[in-house]
Amino acid sequence: MGDRWHVEVDRSVCIGSGMCVGTAPGGFTLDSARQSHPAHPETDANEQVLEAAEGCPVEAITITLADSGEVVFPPED
Repeated sequence: MGDRWHVEVDRSVCIGSGMCVGTAPGGFTLDSARQSHPAHPETDANEQVLEAAEGCPVEAITITLADSGEVVFPPED
């Protein structure tokens, strides 16, 4: 069985570029204020969701392992 991820978007940082929706259309949605939300806050590990987090121009997306809280993205320095 694969990893489960917890996906969060910091809406105080999100600028509503929509890049996450374009990269992972099933992973994110934009609300009426163009703020991003994970479509499923807990999801199976997914390359498109990771690509969306990596491509966010303001790094508003955080992914952690659902069972341990270990950070998947952004990488720790």
